[in-house]
Amino acid sequence: MIALIGGATILLALIGVGLFGLLRGPAAAQTAELQTTAASSRPAPRESVATPNAVAETKDAGRFARSVGSALFGWDTRADGGANAWAQPLIDASDGDEANGVAADVRSYIPDGALWDELRTYGTRQRLRIEVIEVPDAWAAARSQASALQLRPGASAFTISGTAERYGTWKGAPVASERAVSFTVFIDCPDSHPCRLLRLSRPDAPLQ
Repeated sequence: MIALIGGATILLALIGVGLFGLLRGPAAAQTAELQTTAASSRPAPRESVATPNAVAETKDAGRFARSVGSALFGWDTRADGGANAWAQPLIDASDGDEANGVAADVRSYIPDGALWDELRTYGTRQRLRIEVIEVPDAWAAARSQASALQLRPGASAFTISGTAERYGTWKGAPVASERAVSFTVFIDCPDSHPCRLLRLSRPDAPLQ
């Protein structure tokens, strides 16, 4: 995403907070959320099984970032296809050169493997209530200091803050839980073309 970084301190700082998503820790938070989902007693809403939706195809950077956030945190273990079915729309929305990186980033957000199977026993589904979406100061500073060769002309970043809501069933009773989340979406909206997803920050490690 960033080429010819050179000696620009602000750009190195962006890499340090996970711009490229190279440093990925264990998904301990996902396991903890399983426990809070089971422990909550707030009733879950009645709803049908959800299916994956494509990320919005738009030239509007803000709308695109919001759609990415909703797709990233919106999934339903009751549906067929497993975690891959929910990850694929995000990968399909990525820039071709960054598809592998986006796939790795998405794996840090969407439960997979044994955890997905365990959540499915509770009929767990999740959605995101977006509360704030803004361009982080660090990105604005990087944009002002970068040369023409360091950042794509249409590249932008949006930090999204909101609440991830989970619903499921525990011992036959509907339950729900929620937690605050924050992350940064890096996108590219070239002239006359729909926006594409470049990368994601590490979960709960957004640019400020």
